[in-house]
Amino acid sequence: MPNQNQIANPQPANMPQVKTPEMNDRDYLNDCLSTCKYLTDSMNVAVREASHQQLHQDMMQILIETHQSAREAYNLMFRKGWYKLEAEDQQKLQQAYQQFSGYSTQFPYH
Repeated sequence: MPNQNQIANPQPANMPQVKTPEMNDRDYLNDCLSTCKYLTDSMNVAVREASHQQLHQDMMQILIETHQSAREAYNLMFRKGWYKLEAEDQQKLQQAYQQFSGYSTQFPYH
């Protein structure tokens, strides 16, 4: 029975049901997305700590492009039904909103 809170597109009918040691398109794309996530996590630190202005700008451009690549990989995986999300209960969302909206009064700028 499908999960009612799952947000996903149907998987293509030609996807193999039994996983073999060989990589398929989904595996390659998942590897691409994982690599982009790893790179952006690491590059965020490098960009933040770059002391040379031109190096900072060049790395910032690469970071932006890597984030864009990750988003494109995610979008493609989601469209193909290879990436699923779980919808959160509306009541839990409202509770979190109430909890954290009160913190905004502590911010130095409004």
